Amino acid sequence: MATFVKPENALKRAEELVNVGQKQAALQALHDLITSKRYKAWQKTLERIMFKYVELCVDMRKGRFAKDGLIQYRITCQQVNVSSLEEVIKYFMQLSTEKAEQARTQAQALEDALDVEDLEVDKRPEDLMLSYVSGEKGKDRSDRELVTPWFKFLWETYRTVLEILRNNSKLESLYAMTAHRAFQFCKQYKRTTEFRRLCEIIRNHLANLNKYKDQRDRPDLTAPESLQLYLDTRIEQLKIATDLELWQEAFRSVEDIHGLMNLVKKSPKTPLMVVYYAKLTDVFWVSHSHLYHAYAWFKLFTLQKSYNKNLSQKDLQLIASSVLLAALSVTPYDQKHGASHLELENEKERNLRMASLINFTLDPKGESREMLSRSSLLSELSNKGVMTCVSQEVKDIYNILEHEFFPLDLASRVQPLLAKIAKLGGKPSSASSVPEVQLSKYVPALEKLTTLRVLQQVSRVYQSITIGTLSKMIPFFDFSLVEKLSVDAVKYNFVSMKVDHLKGAVLFGNVNIESDVLTDHLSVLADSLNKARNLIYPAVKKQSKLGEKHGLAETVDKEHKRLLARKSIIEKRKEEHERQMLEMEREEESKRLKLQKVTEEAEQKRLAEEYTRRQEQRIRREIEERELQEAQALLFETQKGAKKKGKKPLLDGEKVTKQTLIELALSEQLKERQELEKKLQKLAKTMDYMERAKREEEAQLIEQAFQQRLVEERIFHEREQLKAIELSRQHHAGDLQEKKRLARMLDSKVIFQQRIVNCRETEYNRLKKEKEDKINQLMALRKHERETKRKMLFYLKSEEERLTRLREEEEARKREEEERRKKEEAERKAKLDAIAERQRQREREAEEKERLRREALLRRPTETLSRSIDPASGPHAADPVPVAAAAAALTSGKYVPRFRRERNDGQMAASPEPDRWGRQDDLAPQSGDRWRNDERRPSYGGSRTSSTSSSSWSSSRPRG
Repeated sequence: MATFVKPENALKRAEELVNVGQKQAALQALHDLITSKRYKAWQKTLERIMFKYVELCVDMRKGRFAKDGLIQYRITCQQVNVSSLEEVIKYFMQLSTEKAEQARTQAQALEDALDVEDLEVDKRPEDLMLSYVSGEKGKDRSDRELVTPWFKFLWETYRTVLEILRNNSKLESLYAMTAHRAFQFCKQYKRTTEFRRLCEIIRNHLANLNKYKDQRDRPDLTAPESLQLYLDTRIEQLKIATDLELWQEAFRSVEDIHGLMNLVKKSPKTPLMVVYYAKLTDVFWVSHSHLYHAYAWFKLFTLQKSYNKNLSQKDLQLIASSVLLAALSVTPYDQKHGASHLELENEKERNLRMASLINFTLDPKGESREMLSRSSLLSELSNKGVMTCVSQEVKDIYNILEHEFFPLDLASRVQPLLAKIAKLGGKPSSASSVPEVQLSKYVPALEKLTTLRVLQQVSRVYQSITIGTLSKMIPFFDFSLVEKLSVDAVKYNFVSMKVDHLKGAVLFGNVNIESDVLTDHLSVLADSLNKARNLIYPAVKKQSKLGEKHGLAETVDKEHKRLLARKSIIEKRKEEHERQMLEMEREEESKRLKLQKVTEEAEQKRLAEEYTRRQEQRIRREIEERELQEAQALLFETQKGAKKKGKKPLLDGEKVTKQTLIELALSEQLKERQELEKKLQKLAKTMDYMERAKREEEAQLIEQAFQQRLVEERIFHEREQLKAIELSRQHHAGDLQEKKRLARMLDSKVIFQQRIVNCRETEYNRLKKEKEDKINQLMALRKHERETKRKMLFYLKSEEERLTRLREEEEARKREEEERRKKEEAERKAKLDAIAERQRQREREAEEKERLRREALLRRPTETLSRSIDPASGPHAADPVPVAAAAAALTSGKYVPRFRRERNDGQMAASPEPDRWGRQDDLAPQSGDRWRNDERRPSYGGSRTSSTSSSSWSSSRPRG
């Protein structure tokens, strides 16, 4: 290890070694100086040494040396001049970047260079052999040999700088700049693995910053400047992650940003939040979380509308359309149907987590599905005015899919609108932070939604339909894809259907689960057998006894009420049992979580205590080792001084302490200093006597030398003066002769000069006249151009005023037509409401007549039984006339208003398509009629019985 009295000497020595080609020795010399404990005070020379040191480290790609030197230099100038450390680090990164770019350029040049000797030969034999053996191309080998080492060193440089600058409040801006440059390095060269490591490094730095809050130079995250720097870094990290399509890292970056916002309890600036939500939409869309994607778009729309004053109407319409289409892309059924309690709890926690990321407040104890759901989002969009900003095509498709009922031609209505929507999109010009909006990406999701709506609406109209007809109604997909979509729809109870490939038909209807069928199948069988027995063998006495006590209608009502009460009791017991089971599961889960939490806390506490104890032992051991080293060094110095002076040195075995050694060293130093002062005083006195004696002897000799020098100078001056006079006379005589010789040419010189002057004056006048003519022509031309431009501006202004006036007249005419159309629509709606009210009145009257008729039919068997007691009358067969009349009344068609009959007639006359209610040859018309008639039939059975069982009693009773 070399030692230098001054740091400048080390710098000079390093430059000398570099000049002779010994860079390793120069680097080692500077490293020894920087890591030495002798130079702990900062000075300007150390900064120049650090510049040279990092330059050597970059040239030799010594990343470990650079890190050690920068750490030592940070300790030196942390409290004195931290800007010097900043300059050194910037210079270090600049050199590393330049070297990497230089290597990349060199590799490209080698690839593009023409390095073949024979132009007729494609490749040299050695190149072919090398490519066959190594399996690499020329560019791959050049990158591996030239570019890759420098890229590794540049990446190591970024990691080193981030490690040095972490948790330093005075260099936060440099830390943020380094992180941004590292992000750009990963983006430029597609370094996904390094990007993941970089994100993890920055994440660990922030975790350590929050963990160790007692550090001296720790940054304060509550300060606005520090928070802004950290948020800018995380936002840049999120941008690069989405550009590199690292969606998992992007989501973790989103969580980091949200954690920072929760840590300081402050809302960031609006531009940062716009970028945050814009990238969040991309992350949720790629992860197929369409619900959260729609909520993120809604927050982005709210921010742009509230804070962006320069937002144009076109951009606002585009963003609002994206919000509505994203909401429509969410599946219309609840995917938590039939899920277990644990899955519901996990989904609830996930909803709370995602809602916090999107900045929606949810009640942890409430039902999160009521908060984050498709229906609540659509209602929120209507309340917040999003519907008023969307384009007409998007509004039409929303009304068709959510509010209209077109089971037969729903897909044909939606398909042209989807074609128009696919062409919309673009980059918002007045919202720079919003990414490019492409509405075409929502088309597949809207096609799936249209398919589900068609299945849902067809299931309400038909009980069965052929596969071919259903395929024609859904032109988007093949029937195999439709069948796949229907599987999930049936699974989550969105639609009830069954595909019968043997018959080539799709069956719709309520499909009860097996447990529900098993609960009442015996009672249904008993009722059916009892009704059959009563039809075959009428129980006369029992019927008369019943007729004496109560009416048959009252008995049936009581039995029906008893069955309903029994069913409600069974359902309540089942619900109570399920609730108890859920409570037991919840209690067990809570106990398990509490026990797990207690165990984890105890383990964390034990690990923290163990870590603290180890840290204390390590610090105590380091202090003892350092004191022992210092004592040994003092002991060695004391023994060396004692040996030089012939004194008895202290032995290693003697009991000496650090304090004793320090006192002994100080006393020895004091004695040496006193002896040295005495020697210097004696030497100064001797030198004084010697100097005085010398000056006394020199005085006479100096006077003699001075007089001799005066005489020599006077003689030299006289001689030089005579030489100068003689030389001047000779020059004067020569000049007179030259004047006489040149006097003969004076007249010729004057004539030549006059001729040249005249020629130049003529040329000047000609050029001046040409310039003036050119200027006049240019002025005339510009005057003509100004006149033409003035006329053109006047014409354009007049044309613009005329177009504006025509546009205003057209808008006024459109407003008048819109008002007239609204007025006609209101009048038509009032007429339709009046017709509907009359129709409901007729239906109520028909139901009342039906009820009276049924009561009459119920009273008639009693009278028949009373007549059968008369001995004169014998047993007669039941009269089938009332039954036929009742069947004809029950199967009567539903009343259709006149305006609906006229509309259906018009549609049938306009196109050969089947009518709206699907009365086609390939469908089941009896099922359709039964669907209409079942709406007005009173149900005497349970809520789970079908329409056939609800009217079975009236059709199977004994005839009177």
